[in-house]
Amino acid sequence: MTADPLRILIVDDHALAREGLKAVLTSSGFSVVGEAADGPAAIALTEALCPDVVLMDVRLKGDMDGLEATRRIAALGLAARVLMLTLHDLPAYVREALAAGAAGYVLKDTAIDDLQAAIVRVAQGQTALPLDLVSAAMRAPEPVERDPTALSSLTGREREIVHLIAEGMTNKEIGRSLGISPATVKAHVERLIAKLGVTDRTQAAVLASRHLPAGREA
Repeated sequence: MTADPLRILIVDDHALAREGLKAVLTSSGFSVVGEAADGPAAIALTEALCPDVVLMDVRLKGDMDGLEATRRIAALGLAARVLMLTLHDLPAYVREALAAGAAGYVLKDTAIDDLQAAIVRVAQGQTALPLDLVSAAMRAPEPVERDPTALSSLTGREREIVHLIAEGMTNKEIGRSLGISPATVKAHVERLIAKLGVTDRTQAAVLASRHLPAGREA
């Protein structure tokens, strides 16, 4: 007898990304039972639909990011397991995702076959973690809890830059995006790290991703 297809809930704040992923998974034999664009919807749909696996992006629009949504889903005690699917390869995100209860962490540029394998592993109660990211997360300094109100001291430019850091951009890429030199970007990064009381750009990115609205300053 043929086994029932694994039931998947996709959580991503980009409609095109959700549609593309849905098409790929459906054609591969998975059943996409729902889609959510933000954290609260992800939690509600997980409770209502009882998927086998929740594919969760790290950064979502609104006040709740994917890490917090994962934490709340895990606290529900349901059978659904969360697999982070994201562009962000920051070690701190990997560590926070695992601490929140995620069963795996996969980058969006991974091969389709590898994504499918990760979904199956997670559904079977195993973990799916790229060894290079795990190694980097273990080597990286432990994140420090900081007062999110410190973010209010950042200038508009510094907020733009910390958002781009959270997107995984280098100083050179940030400079090209904003039309300023890498040296100027470096100076801004040093100032915002000092203002936030963190030790490096990774901790600054984690703090910003959890407490600043997604996207750049207008």
